[in-house]
Amino acid sequence: MNKIDLDWLEEFDQAMLGLYAINHSDAGMDEQLLVSYYDLEPREAALAFGNDYDLDRMNPLWPPMGLALNS
Repeated sequence: MNKIDLDWLEEFDQAMLGLYAINHSDAGMDEQLLVSYYDLEPREAALAFGNDYDLDRMNPLWPPMGLALNS
């Protein structure tokens, strides 16, 4: 079994959070699934995972519904 590099995993989680507002744990990814994306750069892997599982991308310009804006 391949071991996932912690630096790669941290960058992958940051990309997932920025794109989909979830990390690998939230997505239910185990080591076996992570290994299938490990040959890609972290951001590319996050985009590929989101595409494979039809995740909706987060829009960073607008707050999530129900979130009050502070003025």
